Amino acid sequence: MYPDRREPRPRPPPRTLRDTPTGAAVSAPSLLHHHVVGPADAPPLVLGPSLGTSKAVWEPQLSSLSRRFRVLRFDLPGHGGSRADLLRDAQPGRTTVEDLVSLVLDLADHHGWDRFHYAGISLGGAVGAHLAAHRPERVASLALICSSAHFGPAEPWYERADLVRLKGTAPLRETSPGRWFADASFADSPFGRRLLGALAEADPVGYAACCDALAAYDLRSDLAGITAPTLVVGGAHDAATPVEHAQELAEGIPNAVLKVIACGHLAVEQPRPLQTALTTHLPEVRHALR
Repeated sequence: MYPDRREPRPRPPPRTLRDTPTGAAVSAPSLLHHHVVGPADAPPLVLGPSLGTSKAVWEPQLSSLSRRFRVLRFDLPGHGGSRADLLRDAQPGRTTVEDLVSLVLDLADHHGWDRFHYAGISLGGAVGAHLAAHRPERVASLALICSSAHFGPAEPWYERADLVRLKGTAPLRETSPGRWFADASFADSPFGRRLLGALAEADPVGYAACCDALAAYDLRSDLAGITAPTLVVGGAHDAATPVEHAQELAEGIPNAVLKVIACGHLAVEQPRPLQTALTTHLPEVRHALR
């Protein structure tokens, strides 16, 4: 068992960087690696990825969403182009979802977004739910994809973190297709190989720290305080976060809408149903920014 987590340190002062051109990837020492696309005057929409993937997990929805929104996709610490040392303390048992929320708020502050729409997959959804519960003034609407208010007992996550710190992410390569995809053969598709490639390339320090964040995460008692209009999407064949987790979110968040689609954990096998759910939800809540 890990020692008690440290007391949160004060957030660092906002960073000042040059404006980002439409459709540009952004790499800066003090920010999560991210990509912004869409009309400069459109409502902002932040998309959060799942553990072990990168911002690429959102590519099937990007063309549709970026027509009407200023879309920002980011990489978690140690994933894609984001450095693990962006975390305040990546020592075992120290990282929390709140730390990830702080990094996302740094992105929003950099782009001058006081308020924005948010959608996230799995851990990316947990970041959004925590943000909506504890910083409601920042979240115009929320979409939680194959996510949870509590990702099960802490010990398996700590054990996975220990494994990855010791051996890297290679041991996860064989088990991930069955956890991520309803049909494990999707792993052999070009997009499936790309997602699994991101897992193979993940920094063990950052991946393990994100496991620690999942271990400590439990938002069940705070769901009733989420006021943002919320869409919850569950995967009927999600082995990693079964649909009961989506049902718990939808029942706990006031007026949340639940959609269940025939997909696995990442919802990438059925991009059109997810796209339909998101594009239906988001136009209905665009007024929330006003």
